[in-house]
Amino acid sequence: MSSTTAPFRRTYRYLQRQAHESPVIFYSCVIGAIGPVMAVVVPPIRERLGYKPAEMVPATYPLPNRPRRPTHGYEDP
Repeated sequence: MSSTTAPFRRTYRYLQRQAHESPVIFYSCVIGAIGPVMAVVVPPIRERLGYKPAEMVPATYPLPNRPRRPTHGYEDP
């Protein structure tokens, strides 16, 4: 039984040692590994909780439905 769990114990001990000796590198790798998982897991959870995305912001200004008046005063000659 111990031969099947030995690699997992060694991996766990190695991670413990790295977290103690170089925590910045260890935790940045942990956060980096969590990112892709969250990209897959979070959107379905948000939908189940009732999140609806906001309406898209208009990309253009709507023109009025009337003829355009010519400008007076500040044109280039």
